[in-house]
Amino acid sequence: MPRPRLTRPGAVVDVLRPGLGLGDRTALVYAAVRGWLVANLAREHDYRSGFVWLPVAFGLGILTYFAAAEEPSLWAGPLLALITFMALRRTEGIPRFLCLSLLMAASGFAAGAFRTALVASPMLDRDLLVEVKGFVEAVDDYHGRQRMILRPTAMESIAEAALPFRLRIGAPGRNGPQPGDFVVLKARLAPPSEAALPGGYDFRRESFFRSTGGVGYAIGPARTEAPPGVAPLTLRINAAIDRWRNALTDRIARAIGGDAGALSAALITGKRGLISEPTNDDLRGAGLYHVVSISGLHMVLAAGVLFWSIRALLAAIPAVALRRPIKKYAAGAAMFGATFYCIFSGNEVATERSLIMTLVMLGAILVDRPALAMRNLAISALIVMAREPESVLGPSFQMSFAAVACLIAANQVWREWKAGHPAPPRGPLESFGHKLLLSFLGIAATTIVATLATAPFSAYHFHRLNPYGIIGNSLGIPMVSLIVMPAAVAGTLLVPFGLDGIIWTIMGYGVSGMLMVAQWVAAIENASVTAPNMEGLAFGLLVTGLIIFVSLRTSLRWLSLIPLALWLVQLRSPDLPDIVIDPTARMALIRGTDDRYHVMAVGTPSKFTLSQWLPALGDNRTATDASLRDGVRCDKSGCIGRLRDGRQVALVARLDALREDCARADIVMTPLATIAACDRAKILARDHFDRYGATRVSTRTATDWHLQTTLDPSTDRPWRRKPKSAPILPAKTSIASVPSEQETAEPAPRHPRKRIREATPRMPETLEDDPGLTPRAQ
Repeated sequence: MPRPRLTRPGAVVDVLRPGLGLGDRTALVYAAVRGWLVANLAREHDYRSGFVWLPVAFGLGILTYFAAAEEPSLWAGPLLALITFMALRRTEGIPRFLCLSLLMAASGFAAGAFRTALVASPMLDRDLLVEVKGFVEAVDDYHGRQRMILRPTAMESIAEAALPFRLRIGAPGRNGPQPGDFVVLKARLAPPSEAALPGGYDFRRESFFRSTGGVGYAIGPARTEAPPGVAPLTLRINAAIDRWRNALTDRIARAIGGDAGALSAALITGKRGLISEPTNDDLRGAGLYHVVSISGLHMVLAAGVLFWSIRALLAAIPAVALRRPIKKYAAGAAMFGATFYCIFSGNEVATERSLIMTLVMLGAILVDRPALAMRNLAISALIVMAREPESVLGPSFQMSFAAVACLIAANQVWREWKAGHPAPPRGPLESFGHKLLLSFLGIAATTIVATLATAPFSAYHFHRLNPYGIIGNSLGIPMVSLIVMPAAVAGTLLVPFGLDGIIWTIMGYGVSGMLMVAQWVAAIENASVTAPNMEGLAFGLLVTGLIIFVSLRTSLRWLSLIPLALWLVQLRSPDLPDIVIDPTARMALIRGTDDRYHVMAVGTPSKFTLSQWLPALGDNRTATDASLRDGVRCDKSGCIGRLRDGRQVALVARLDALREDCARADIVMTPLATIAACDRAKILARDHFDRYGATRVSTRTATDWHLQTTLDPSTDRPWRRKPKSAPILPAKTSIASVPSEQETAEPAPRHPRKRIREATPRMPETLEDDPGLTPRAQ
């Protein structure tokens, strides 16, 4: 189809014609722009581009639901959808499209409300040291420890109606209970953590939607006992699948050995616990960590290998190939294989989402539609969001759909260009060389497009960018596509026959090659750079520009430059805090006299929390960097340090030290209750952290201390911890204006603050290095 002309012929000449007044020129410009818009909108209508905007409206409805301060009524969304549907039947043209968009937004809002009501289950409201009885649903092995998913049947001092549906419990050693066992153990449990940083990753909300009501670690070994009754059917099925996954993980890891074996097993079973942390760091630095999480790449490669293998096999049988639709047969078999792969690899959120996308693409083949189309991607997004509305808030959903959408849009541009530039005739050898060159250029172009598409989400959620990820993916992904995944499919199919050994060896060579690439790229200076907190407005502008670009097919897509220009205009240096305090008030970062952050901690600093704080604050150091302790003096009573303007800060853990530090420090942080001898103008005590959680402190003058907190006492959502009575605390307020515990009896109705987004929670020390807990694992 020919490209539309932007204006009528001669319009530009008319505007530039001498002798015209300003009014005439303006009228001509208006007519030209209007003609351009009308022509391109007509072409977009022919392309049916409006359908692509339906999941956008659905997602906006979901975001509106999660932005509410109080839990909406279940009937609110359906009622709005019904009213909009009735109005839809009476409208035409643009009003009809607007009504349809509002209908989809109302449907998204209703989906969020119904999903919350469906998964709601009790969550612990305090720390406990209790005996727990229950069935083991799943077990993940790590180096020297295990992590169990437990379905409790009884807990000491907890009524049956208040039992969490699931608990996640860590335990030392790797020879503990197995999936399906009924166990009795002593455990130290805590409620799922709130965000550890204002604007941080809301682990408590994620745990709520996974029906996990508590986390912790076992004290002593777990006892296996005879169950009091038959386990639920879903638990027995999940436990059986998990046993098979663990057995295959062990088989592959032993056959290949080392990190190559651990990574090979993770690519098939989704069990990532045996991969060493240095290897994880190399993969992150090279931009290849997405390979570890089973998602779109793995699903497409696995389904593709099955599709092409079965189609080639059937094509070799003339009686079948000439009489039967072998392409549809191959697509059906690939759909079955992809579904089995999703179930066997753990049925994680990212894997389920990738399965839905793959099934829609393969299903298009069954009904004689193009497989790779933006319309199919829109259908996939609608299914995923309707099934799991909370996934819209996570980086996995955003990054996977952004990458695929940009790849489809780039493919459309390439096909249109190719249609207008037919290839000249070439000889056999020249044609082969040309196709080979195009294949390598295609890999490089795909990597560049996917990297650019996911960069805003990586910076927003993980505060890191990998500038050399293009090199890592260009060299590593061909090994995954040509060696690793075909071997993974073949090896899995040969396991029942005991003929898989040689296949795992071949797969190990491919994975080892990818790890060599990862180590080389990660060793380059500045292979991983930090991106401090991105403001919500900046992130929204980038996402808006991306949606406009991928949703439109005519030259209207260049309207995406408008939000990009606005992003550049408002771009500025991030406003970094002077102090960051964790929700327990036992650890903090202060911005010292050298303008770098230094850690203050009662006991050993949590590496897990530090590894998420530092990138968010633009600090490229690791959590184990010795310089983090510079300029801070700590003992059993607490820590003393100085801010960049010379003011003294104290983190206090003992009452006797609190009296002393209140007299000499400019600001005091403590997990203890405040005392009368301490000036309220300079202390953040237990009552503050109970109400408001983790806190960022920024200073301008001696009395102008501005606070940002993670908790909002006025928020009432099912996954949110109910804080104690609290006063009005603006998002940026002076410490002197914060009333003490004795002065506050009633909660304030509002608590304006910046909205929380995704980063990392606090966890017990024994679980702090668990890679499955971080957003990166998605």
